[in-house]
Amino acid sequence: MTKIIGLTGGIGSGKTTVANHFRKANVPVYIADDEARKITQSPEILGEIKNTFGDSIFDNSILNREKLSQIVFNNPDKLALLNAIIHPAVRKHFQDWVTMHQEAPFVIYEAAILFESGNYKNCDFIITVTAPVEVRIQRVTQRDKTTREQVVSRINAQWNDEQRISKSDFVLENTDARTTKNEIDKILKILKNS
Repeated sequence: MTKIIGLTGGIGSGKTTVANHFRKANVPVYIADDEARKITQSPEILGEIKNTFGDSIFDNSILNREKLSQIVFNNPDKLALLNAIIHPAVRKHFQDWVTMHQEAPFVIYEAAILFESGNYKNCDFIITVTAPVEVRIQRVTQRDKTTREQVVSRINAQWNDEQRISKSDFVLENTDARTTKNEIDKILKILKNS
């Protein structure tokens, strides 16, 4: 049976970089945030979002993600409502995706909020990607063209590294490209033999 390897880490830790290394090693990779974004565009999910949050977050029938994130980001109750719409749909989509990759010994499920969503319970192993907070802030401000304050707010909204590490099988510090690649190769060897 195909094993599910959870891949997580705080914003700016370099999860995508690590996921891409696994892809290059021919491991199927599911990026939960990307898939959630696509699923959110389905008429059924858009309808549920509209019923829950109203018309004000739509511009000419197109979901304004920025408006929606402003509503849910600092309001745990509203975020829970949004998650109750999106998470079950992503979970179902992922299960179908795993079925399509059942010939693979293992797949990577990359999710920023793997623990917060409870999806870690469905994983056979968990890899947490870390990097110093200042490095993460610098990466995200450059990547997203955002402010330091916004990045710090997003970091504070997620689990911290200590919380993630305590529930992980592997910890990968992603500060140096060569070291990161070597660590991934070691993890791959262990996973292939497990």
